[in-house]
Amino acid sequence: MRQKTFSTSLLALALATTLFTGAYAADIKIGVAEALSGGAAQYGISIRNGFQLAVDEINAAGGINGDKLQLVIEDEQGKKEEAINVFKKLIFQDKVLMVFGPTLSNSAQAADPIAQAAKTVAFGTSNTADGITSIGDYVFRNSVTEADVLPETLKMAVKKSGIKKVAVMYGNDDVFTKSGYDNFKKALEDLKIAVTTTETFAKGDVDFKAQLTKIKAGNPDAVVLSALLAEGAPIMVQARQLGLNVPFVGGNGMNSVKVFDLAKDKADGLYVGSPWSASNATPENTKFVKAFNDKYKTAPDQFAAQAYDALYITAQALKQVKLSNNLATDRSAVRDALPNVKWTGATGAFQFRRTNDSAGKPAGYDAQQVPIVSVTKAGQFAIEK
Repeated sequence: MRQKTFSTSLLALALATTLFTGAYAADIKIGVAEALSGGAAQYGISIRNGFQLAVDEINAAGGINGDKLQLVIEDEQGKKEEAINVFKKLIFQDKVLMVFGPTLSNSAQAADPIAQAAKTVAFGTSNTADGITSIGDYVFRNSVTEADVLPETLKMAVKKSGIKKVAVMYGNDDVFTKSGYDNFKKALEDLKIAVTTTETFAKGDVDFKAQLTKIKAGNPDAVVLSALLAEGAPIMVQARQLGLNVPFVGGNGMNSVKVFDLAKDKADGLYVGSPWSASNATPENTKFVKAFNDKYKTAPDQFAAQAYDALYITAQALKQVKLSNNLATDRSAVRDALPNVKWTGATGAFQFRRTNDSAGKPAGYDAQQVPIVSVTKAGQFAIEK
């Protein structure tokens, strides 16, 4: 049964027990906290599948220095409170070596401090909002930040579509979509692109016609959209229904093949950026795409690819760690080994870069990768150059 609450005294006892006794099973237990139900499941399920494919491959090849990896998977439902509960369960009850997740940046801001306090690596594969890794030196991510990707996406859209003025639309009740808006706003100012109007929406909204009608009246060359798929796909559909047939420039939340399921033919003309593209024909990506298709009978997306690579990045670190069966020591050793990993996988060449906290002191680790910009055409993401 999932633990719903953790009193202060019980949390302290669990932390002490974890740090000073620290025994765990022969398998190397890795926690996975992802949204497998609810509105964020379209990301979380892809992420889980990416992890599972990677762990199956690694174990089939001999595991980590002869030991098998075991994923301990929990559904955090895309909710902050549930992410906190799941992190506590994985860290203190299941005594995993480290935790992947959670799915959304909102949840990461809430749950990652639990891992930091317990000196346990929290490794995000889909969190791109500003400030996540400033939480502390046990916080890592291989998802490239919106601050790094969005300016490049916008530059390519301007180059290809001759954009001179845009409307902006963003979710104003989510840390990820607000961070996307902030980064889009800065990039637009830097490029001296005029903004005709700025409209907002909230999670769970289904009717966007009022905002889109105002946007259409401003006659923009494109719509800059910071949204998750649950709202972003209907926004594109309703825009086309109103005759607003200009390109959309989206963030990380729109970069999924599921946009074609949700928006159908109305998904065309969406620019997105990511280090990963299904059309990127490197040997590593070709192998991943085929393996994913063979296992799951569906095409992978960016979120599956980042999870897959994250497991391999972690495996390289674990191969350098001599596990002692003392959980506190081993968790610290994993944290020390990860920053040194360089890996070329489905998402291309990867390494970590150190970030700072709000006081300018060294904190966690972000991804250092080059984004690829793609545009949707006839149900596919086509790389733009």
